[in-house]
Amino acid sequence: MKNNWLNQFSRRALLALAAVLLPLYSALAQAPEAGPEMADQLRQDGKIYVVVAVIVVIVVGLLAYLVSIDRKVSRLEKELRD
Repeated sequence: MKNNWLNQFSRRALLALAAVLLPLYSALAQAPEAGPEMADQLRQDGKIYVVVAVIVVIVVGLLAYLVSIDRKVSRLEKELRD
């Protein structure tokens, strides 16, 4: 029973991760010379790392929120079954 829950959680987590990372893939796949001028300025000033850190914090926060929602839903499903 626990193994089934782990497999369900893994599938949900992978789907959530794919939903977050796939849109970012197209932005990262662009050629560096085709980037906007603002990114070049941020890179020169060293502020690009702040932007990347903020984006990482937001993505990690969203993933943590999704995991917590998944746990709550799983607990409610378990209570309904019992």
